[in-house]
Amino acid sequence: MSGRRLISTGSPFEETAGYSRALVQGDWCFVSGTTGYDYATMTMPDDVATQTENALATIDAALLEAGFKRGDIVRAQYTVTEAAFADIAFPVLGRYFAGIRPAATMVVAGLIRPEMKIEIEVTAFRG
Repeated sequence: MSGRRLISTGSPFEETAGYSRALVQGDWCFVSGTTGYDYATMTMPDDVATQTENALATIDAALLEAGFKRGDIVRAQYTVTEAAFADIAFPVLGRYFAGIRPAATMVVAGLIRPEMKIEIEVTAFRG
């Protein structure tokens, strides 16, 4: 696994489910789907906007640890559990991705815990 580096946030989900918060391979960084938990307290806020902000802060921290920056993001995938949550998340996402504007997809689907309302996955490239 030459050149492969695993990044962890210390979330218990990572070990239990056998995944990394992010994986660096060469000039690429793949950040796993990230929900709105505050990993310091393992609490989940109820509102979608705060969940979105928490997820993006976790993504920022993973990118930083991996040696990437927000501006390196080239692809984003958003999953919301209700279509109405898109309008709540969009202003937060718009501020976060201002000037970056990666290719993106948003879908409505169920997530694995009822308290999860949004999950965000990104891919970064620094070539």
